[in-house]
Amino acid sequence: MELLNTPTVSDQDRGGPDPRGSAAARLVARDRAVVWHPYAAAGAAAGGPLFAVASASGVRLRLTDGRELIDGMSSWWAAIHGYRHPVLDAAAHAQLDTMAHVMFGGLTHEPAVRLAETLVAITPAPLAKVFLCDSGSVSVEVAIKMALQYWLGRGRPRRTRLLTVRRGYHGDTSGAMAVCDPDGGMHHLFTGLLSRHLFAPAPPCGFDEPCTDAHVAPFAALLAAHADETAAVILEPVLQGTGAMRGYHPGFLTRVRELCDEHGVLLIADEIATGFGRTGELFGCDHAGISPDIMCVGKALTGGYLTMAATLCTDEVADGVCASEAGAFMHGPTFMANPLAAAIASANLELLLGSPWRETVRRIEAELAAGLAPAAELPGVAEVRTLGAVGVIETREPVDMAVIQPRLVELGVWVRPFGRLVYTMPPYVTGTADIATLTAAMVEAVATASR
Repeated sequence: MELLNTPTVSDQDRGGPDPRGSAAARLVARDRAVVWHPYAAAGAAAGGPLFAVASASGVRLRLTDGRELIDGMSSWWAAIHGYRHPVLDAAAHAQLDTMAHVMFGGLTHEPAVRLAETLVAITPAPLAKVFLCDSGSVSVEVAIKMALQYWLGRGRPRRTRLLTVRRGYHGDTSGAMAVCDPDGGMHHLFTGLLSRHLFAPAPPCGFDEPCTDAHVAPFAALLAAHADETAAVILEPVLQGTGAMRGYHPGFLTRVRELCDEHGVLLIADEIATGFGRTGELFGCDHAGISPDIMCVGKALTGGYLTMAATLCTDEVADGVCASEAGAFMHGPTFMANPLAAAIASANLELLLGSPWRETVRRIEAELAAGLAPAAELPGVAEVRTLGAVGVIETREPVDMAVIQPRLVELGVWVRPFGRLVYTMPPYVTGTADIATLTAAMVEAVATASR
């Protein structure tokens, strides 16, 4: 099989001249010369295969060399309706006819107000104020900054630390990195350079396992010992994403909310990965029936069309922030509340909420569980698990990307493993047959990589 990081494509492999394959190879060569990809070394040192995409439609990516892949990643969990959805395309075109962007300082516009109204309506009460920003990481930065400024406004300047759990992930910017797992996470190299926060053990109770007082005790003890210096607790509700791809029982989240109330500490819910139906409820917090003081949403917010996120807070938090010396929240990204992204986000949410999304996610969960089950018998597999439209094969050893990625592509699917996790978060529009192809390919690729 051809790997697109080679400078040329073998005509013999394709039975004759293939200008498409050659064009793909040239594009990859140009890429290697100037582009730095995420979580990769720069340029030619990056190593591993790189695949050039020509177009995307529905749940399929069409490579420049003509191959088609079922997308099992929803473009990093964002494209819940797939690609080139006519409703979202129409929303983008309509907004482009009026205004692509305008600064948000001193100005407002219909797309931003409409989106904020929708977010307040669908998120847990009493969340009431919406700060529209650029990306998930920025949303977390905004949430942390809100929490810190809140306590300044309330006359408690010593409350400067965050408390979270291990195996968590909240983004790649500095404030967000500081609340990612400091030892086992991808940002451990920066641990000594970042703000020092508090880390309780990861929730030990799986999503379907009972959550006991003993499970919560280490978290409760840490919070009790440091409550006077803790500004907020930050958690990914019921599903730890990039740090673990592991669900935990909603009862843990319920107890965390109770403990935050007991100690007068804010609760930040990072719903960037879990929001908009991915776990089977509209938001992860809904599994526990709790409301945070601050909530971060992103990824699926615009259906994968444009970058946008939001940080929501209660009126109590907003009032506390504005009671500080500044009298205002001192944050303002250049592209915040971008009208093009906001218009698409509103269309995306209308499309989601007008669909039988709950039944769809339930179907996908059942099909992922059935399709991935054979992987549990493989000797190199530690665990197979599903939660909502998330399916995970966890291996005993880190996967070799140079082996498993080309094999997945050869099998006709796009899945991007990392560490010991081979996982999928497919678009909600993925049909039964495509889920079957996707899961079979994952099992086969893991089996191949384990040999």
